[in-house]
Amino acid sequence: MQQIINFIIRYKNFLLYIFLLMVSLGFTIQSHSYHQSRFFNSSNWISGNIYETSNNFFSYFDLAEKNKKLVEENHRLRDQLFNFKLPDTLQLDSIQRTYTITTGKIIKNSYANPRNYITINKGRSDSVKPDMGVITDKGILGIVENTSGNFATVQSILNENSNINAKIKNSNQFGSLVWDTKNYNVVQLTDIPRMANLTVGDTIVTGGMSSIFPENIPIGTILKFDLNNSQSLYTIDVALFNDMTNLKHIYIVNNNDRAEIIELETETQNND
Repeated sequence: MQQIINFIIRYKNFLLYIFLLMVSLGFTIQSHSYHQSRFFNSSNWISGNIYETSNNFFSYFDLAEKNKKLVEENHRLRDQLFNFKLPDTLQLDSIQRTYTITTGKIIKNSYANPRNYITINKGRSDSVKPDMGVITDKGILGIVENTSGNFATVQSILNENSNINAKIKNSNQFGSLVWDTKNYNVVQLTDIPRMANLTVGDTIVTGGMSSIFPENIPIGTILKFDLNNSQSLYTIDVALFNDMTNLKHIYIVNNNDRAEIIELETETQNND
């Protein structure tokens, strides 16, 4: 207590000055509307910035949860997109769920080799099997090749052995999607017949002629095309929608009817 008294005595002139300054400022603000307005605007600006900074700070730590919810919502929407298509009879009770979707994450990705692979954090314990399709919210990535209990490797579309059925959107012109190993942003669509009507910028999508990918999954857009006159077929350079160097969240697509389709096709071939 004695120290406080000594402090007040020692700095009495300064403390008196501060007190009188605060009193005078108070009278000035109360007696002049302009100063009053400036005072409250300044207070609002300071408090607003404090609240904004605080909100940004706590929002940063909430990003992971929000991102998880967005992935789950995309999962539900894609599940509906693949499966809830009205048949010709328009009977809702006859709709069959052909595809199921599993979400996952990429833990390793290569794109600079002739044979690139992607490792994902889902495996046999998540019902992931070889020959399931893998996509993102922008387009296709590849096909599951091998699985372990908790992980799987995916043959990327950036693989010289990759061969996926694809077509020009809104047409029935089908071809094979391959990669010439030259550019990780560009793949090639081959075996498109000469009569196809092509325009730079047209969208390329999955063809649905295989039992792996649903039809009309985005792939990319036509960058350029060349005609092989001897074969009367086009080779098309396709600019990918996916940035193959920056991938994280994925969707694993399972065709529930695939085993039946493969069994039927095998039986048919064996009878020939």
